[in-house]
Order: sequence, then C-alpha cells, then structure tokens
Amino acid sequence: MATYLIDLSPSDMQRRLSDALHVYVDAMRYPRGTEEQRASMWLEHMRRDGWKAVAAVQFDDVPGGATPATAALTDAPLLGVAYGYCGSPDQWWQQQVLQGLRRTGMPGDAIDHLVSDYFELTELHIHPRAQGNGLGEALARRLLHGRPERSVLLSTPEINGEDNRAWRLYRRLGFSDVIRGYHFAGDPRPFAILGRQLPL
Repeated sequence: MATYLIDLSPSDMQRRLSDALHVYVDAMRYPRGTEEQRASMWLEHMRRDGWKAVAAVQFDDVPGGATPATAALTDAPLLGVAYGYCGSPDQWWQQQVLQGLRRTGMPGDAIDHLVSDYFELTELHIHPRAQGNGLGEALARRLLHGRPERSVLLSTPEINGEDNRAWRLYRRLGFSDVIRGYHFAGDPRPFAILGRQLPL
C-alpha cells in the first residue's frame, strides 16, 4: 500500500464527507455521533471564499511505480484531511478571535493588520493509525502552498507542556502564539490561537 496526497474539490468533499468526519472524530477522540453535529458546518464552510481541502489516501501500489488515476485516488480510503478558507469579518471564528485580541490589549492597528488578510487553517486531522508518519506536515504544506494571503491562523486546544503531535507540528512549521488560554463561546476548554506569515 502507498500513501498519496490529493486535492479535494467541493464535490469530492461532499461525496467523502462521512469518511472525512470519521477521520476527524477518531483523531480527536470525540464520541460517535459528533459526525452528524459537524456535517452541516463542514458543508457550509465549503461555500466560503478561498476554500481549499486536501487529503491523504491509501492506495494499492501500482506496478512500475505509476501514479494511479485521480478518480481512483479520490475514492481511496482516507488517512487524513485538512481544509481552510479566507478569514472574513462575518465569520464567527474571526469575531471570537477579535474579542480575544482586544482583551489582550493589542493595539487596534495591529489587530486590523492581523485579521485583514489571513487563511484560516480550520481542520487538520490524521487517523490515529496513520499518525507519526509525517502526514500532518505534508497536508499542511500542500494546503498552504501558493496561498495568496499574508498569513495563516488556527486554533488548537491547550495541552499541558504543548506535549502532543499537533503542537509539535505547529511549532515545527513556525507557528507562534497569538493568544493563549482563550475560551470560545460554548466550549469550556482553553484554546491557543497560533499564526505565522505566508508563504510557509
């Protein structure tokens, strides 16, 4: 078996949404049923400006080392998925981040600069059986390659000592702290907002 990175069109993502959400739930160790709660949100995200999605898939080795047909790869078992889109003032996530930035005392012009031209890395998940093989970094690099935005922002749950694969990946990719210990409305967990300049 070989692993391939592919781009997902909106129709690909719609068709593979259930598979992608299963990767998400397994990677985040969420209870079964979370998929149904998230499906409509992921579908809505696909309509946002600049939406892009990538996936890691597993496919039988092809004799002679040839690359399988694109159609075959888009139907292959998913090992990982990542997507994002252009940040915008009408999005809940940006509104939440703005509140957090104002609470930190960041000057208004610095806030405006930060949120005026960024790509939100919304989701990046690798199935537990495929973690530890560099797929997270490969997906992040493919997703962010050639993006026209000035920077990329993301949120991730706080972890004691930043001791998990997600945190190690983001630090390896050069993400730095924007806000720490932030609580999004409706979620008791503390989150970190991280960012870095583009290109990666």
